[in-house]
Amino acid sequence: MPHLLDVRDLSICYRDGERTVQAVDRLSFTLDAGETLALVGESGSGKTTTALGVMGLIRPPGKVLRGQALLEGRDLLSMDNEELRRLRGRVISMIFQDPQAGLNPVLTVGQQVAEAVEIHLRVSKKEARRLALEALAGLGLPEPALIASRYPFQLSGGMAQRVMIAIATVLRPRVIIADEPTSALDVTVQAAILAELDRMRTELGSALLLITHDLGVVAQMAQRVAVMYAGRIVETGAARDIFRAPRHPYTWSLLSTLPRLDRSVDRLPQIRGQPPDLSALSGHCAFLPRCPKAVNECRSAPWPGLSPVGDGREVACYNPVLPVA
Repeated sequence: MPHLLDVRDLSICYRDGERTVQAVDRLSFTLDAGETLALVGESGSGKTTTALGVMGLIRPPGKVLRGQALLEGRDLLSMDNEELRRLRGRVISMIFQDPQAGLNPVLTVGQQVAEAVEIHLRVSKKEARRLALEALAGLGLPEPALIASRYPFQLSGGMAQRVMIAIATVLRPRVIIADEPTSALDVTVQAAILAELDRMRTELGSALLLITHDLGVVAQMAQRVAVMYAGRIVETGAARDIFRAPRHPYTWSLLSTLPRLDRSVDRLPQIRGQPPDLSALSGHCAFLPRCPKAVNECRSAPWPGLSPVGDGREVACYNPVLPVA
């Protein structure tokens, strides 16, 4: 059975003066209906660029070099702007990281949610408003008619994020891409928004691509995880397996930085070194300078691709972490 979203060999670069930054490099993943896939990694690993590439939103100085993003078998990367506009919002939607920046400051909330309906459906303004209020109410916003009359600057961060989700989901899209949807929100609001996203996944049967660096959110929400480093996926598999026994040294290092009850909170572990300069990659594994398990092959051979290691998992490493017996 074909996947709902099938991204193949996606490569995206940015020109920065004389430098070329390889932001995403030969990246592939799949997403099925009713599933949440978490794309995780440190800032600068290429997560947001991947999402923008899939949505056809890469703008100069960025460029999609190659690849496919097959949505129900149709390649998003080969479509023109008009074809993409017909799909965005209706079949595939993206929730952006900064809700205040994503909302139009001169239009009311109700106008912006209704506009998402009017662009795609031939309905009256009255029907578009009804659907907009229904979407706002479905996200747990009190007095949706009052919220609809307000402007973005009159909303709290949590309310603004819910409005962004309403705009992205009012037409019940098949694929929802959520880019750090709960960053800068307090834990109570964060929990409520994550619960709403998960409800939509189960009730609508939508697929959710969750982009985050918060491993606690991943553990709560995702069925599968893809770990990114320097523009590539270095490990992928079921969330429970990756949390229980990470196989790539980078994944192991990420999980080792999490707070634990049996560890002093005076000083949390950190991954040694710094992320690489994406304009000056050596061709070897980009994690090599920071890796606690590097072997001679890592220093002499090209950066490996993903290979199966059992349990439905794939790892891009010559010397993966051995599973605990």
